Amino acid sequence: MELSPGLHRIGNDIVAAHLIVTDEGITLVDAALPGHYGDLQRELTALGRPLSDVKGIVLTHGDSDHIGFAERLRTELGIPVFVGSGDAARAQGEKPPSTPRDPRRLGPAIRFFAYAIRKGGLRMRPVQEVVPVNDGDVLPLPGAPVIVGMPGHSPGSVAIHAPAVKALFVGDELTTRNVLTGVTGVQPAPFTDDQAGSSASLERIAGLDVDWIIPGHGPVWTQGAPALIGAYRAAEAARVR
Repeated sequence: MELSPGLHRIGNDIVAAHLIVTDEGITLVDAALPGHYGDLQRELTALGRPLSDVKGIVLTHGDSDHIGFAERLRTELGIPVFVGSGDAARAQGEKPPSTPRDPRRLGPAIRFFAYAIRKGGLRMRPVQEVVPVNDGDVLPLPGAPVIVGMPGHSPGSVAIHAPAVKALFVGDELTTRNVLTGVTGVQPAPFTDDQAGSSASLERIAGLDVDWIIPGHGPVWTQGAPALIGAYRAAEAARVR
C-alpha cells in the first residue's frame, strides 16, 4: 500500500513493515512476520521492482514480530540486517525478559495472536548475522536512513529517520492501536521492558521535521512530532489516574 511517493506499507494495523523506495533501491524497515514475505513480493510486483532491489533491512528492535522474514532475505539474497546494538542478541534468538502483564481485552488479544499464528509466528527464524547500529549512524542504504537511539521498549530499540520521505519509524516505542486491548490513539505500547525509559526516549524525536510517524502496530500519525508527544503524554497521564 502506498502511503506517499517513495513510502509503502505491507501488512496492516495489527502488524506492519515498510518500504523506503528510491531509484537506487529499496530499504525495508522491519520484517513483520514470516508470512508477510508474500505481501512483500506482491507489493514489489505492483511497483515493478525485483526482490534484488531490496538493499537492506533495518529493524526498529529485535522482537519476533519485527524480524519476520529477515533471515530468509539474508540467507537467500545476502541482504544485510541492521539492528540497534543493544538488541542484536534478541534478533538472534535471545529470549526477552518477562514484562508486567499488560491490560487486555479478550477479543482484540485473540485476534492479535490468531493473526500472528496465521502469518507464521510459530515458525520464526532468528537472524543469524546482524549489523549492529547506534544512535546517529547514517546507513549506506537507499534513502540514507538515520538511526535515533530510543531505548525503552527494549534496550536496543531505535527510531529510523528517513528524511528522503519525511518519515520516522518508531517501532514499538509507542503504538496507535494497542494489539491487546484494541484501543486506538497514541499511547504506550504493551510488552515494554522499561516504560519509564520508553517515555523519556520520545523527547529525542521532538525536533524532527517529519510528515509521517509510523509505529509497528496501528495507523500512521501525520500531525507531527510535538502533537504526537502531547497525545502520548495525555494517554500516559490517563493510565496513572
